[in-house]
Amino acid sequence: MNRTHLPGVIAMAAVVVASNILVQHLLGDWLTWGALTYPFAFLVTDVMNRLYGAAPARRVVIAGFAVGVVCSLLGTQIHGEFGPLVTLRVAVASGTAFLAAQLADVAIFDRLRGGRWWRAPLVSTLAGSTLDTAIFFGIAFSAAFNGLEPANMPLWAQESVPVLGRGPEAPLWVSLAIADWAVKLSLALIALIPFRVIVRRVSARRAEIH
Repeated sequence: MNRTHLPGVIAMAAVVVASNILVQHLLGDWLTWGALTYPFAFLVTDVMNRLYGAAPARRVVIAGFAVGVVCSLLGTQIHGEFGPLVTLRVAVASGTAFLAAQLADVAIFDRLRGGRWWRAPLVSTLAGSTLDTAIFFGIAFSAAFNGLEPANMPLWAQESVPVLGRGPEAPLWVSLAIADWAVKLSLALIALIPFRVIVRRVSARRAEIH
């Protein structure tokens, strides 16, 4: 990989590692601290896409996926009060969601890169975030995938509760997914600020060199 792409790889790895650690710690009733760090993976991907193009952005995504696989493998070997910190089902859900969502983000950003500066990162991140949430929570917690790992069925996540504590009855994982999705959408807007700043500074530095 080109040396200029290394900061993107390091940033993506840092986001993935931090998110895998922080997802073990609850934040209120519906979130974990990892929900606040993971969305910045889309920022890393979009910055790389804007500065260097789709191909380098995809390579950064693959590097992040590899780091995530290693984290999941380590998590399956660490046992807490209720079993392994990461079950096979959660590992499959996490890896599938990350890869599908990030690659979708790259493709959508690349398609929209010629528009106004905010359009590509915002639309691609919103689409990728929605796909990520649907895939992860669907595979990790819904009853439809209980056959994936019968020994570790997340029955707790399938109990019916009011949505976000006040809506109609639905499986608990639906509330978790909605809360996670809302955070991703909020951070997609906030991330436009560092996206603009980073792209401008790096572009200006490259112009000075040349």
